[in-house]
Amino acid sequence: MAAPVSAETLHYPSGSLVILTGLPGAGKSTLLDRLYQLRGTETRPVTISAVRVIDSRQSRNLWARRLASAPKRIRTPIVHATHVWRIARAVADGRSVVAHNRGTWPHMLYGFAWLARRSGGEFHLIMLDVDPQTARAGQRARGRVVADATFARHCRRWRVLVAHARTGTLPPASSVTVLGRASADLLQAIHFDR
Repeated sequence: MAAPVSAETLHYPSGSLVILTGLPGAGKSTLLDRLYQLRGTETRPVTISAVRVIDSRQSRNLWARRLASAPKRIRTPIVHATHVWRIARAVADGRSVVAHNRGTWPHMLYGFAWLARRSGGEFHLIMLDVDPQTARAGQRARGRVVADATFARHCRRWRVLVAHARTGTLPPASSVTVLGRASADLLQAIHFDR
């Protein structure tokens, strides 16, 4: 069930995988930057107070030079695979993980849940729910605008995911928290309790 947010802090059990998801441009990386003082130039996951923070930009930055001349259809799967592998490795090590989810594909959520369960941890989802116009503005601000057809597919999938979250029918997370932009701006910390 989607958890209403009234506090400035979210709490999860130690060793959990917390995935932050939303439309491209919704502000996922911006939220991670603010909560964990990321610069956006990192090429590897960052550990802050025993929490492994994994943003997809880290993988994109890692491959930026080596794949600069490669077409996007080659770059994107390599960056995505690197990002998912980093999440899987951190979860397998038993770490508390906060990670950015690059897309709105439901099958990825099932995969992340499986990874968490396999390592004896829990899977929790934070959904950053903004309207498509706000997400488009976010894309323009970061200088990476998603193609119209691709963005339309993201929007269709996202509407279904949020509808399931609001009715408590979004498997397989242990908890789902839906944040609007105002709630996300109020969030000050994500804590993992022992």
